[in-house]
Amino acid sequence: MRLDESGLVLWGERIGETVETPVVLGLRGPLGAGKSVLARAIGTGAGVLEAMPSPSFNLLFRYPARPGKEVVHLDLYRVASPDELWELGWESLGADHEIVIVEWPERAETLMPMDHWLIELSVTPGDSELRDVKVRRVGAPSVLAGFPMSVTEP
Repeated sequence: MRLDESGLVLWGERIGETVETPVVLGLRGPLGAGKSVLARAIGTGAGVLEAMPSPSFNLLFRYPARPGKEVVHLDLYRVASPDELWELGWESLGADHEIVIVEWPERAETLMPMDHWLIELSVTPGDSELRDVKVRRVGAPSVLAGFPMSVTEP
């Protein structure tokens, strides 16, 4: 699927509004691909009222959302080894009320939960205003707006 920034924001807001918790969303892609834009849109859709800066230097931010929900936003770009994740409280992520958004999930390697979504963003060749979006369901996460549960890959 191809989306411009406004389309990416609308889709992200829809995810935040409709996704059932707990859910873990891994956002992959090069710098500037729109991972933080999508993360902020998901937070907005979930009811986060405060600004959501990229957690590049802090690694993890928690945001209260609609009653009964919390958005946890991680940016693993600066993580050198998956072993560093335990210091962030990795083992307690994915509580019943959480939407967990992980930028650079490949840095977590095998520590990503069994059930999650991977959303890969890339700049569309020949059109820097568009993003190519690929979605992969891993395990059996809750339904993701815009993608039926039949979207699967091993």
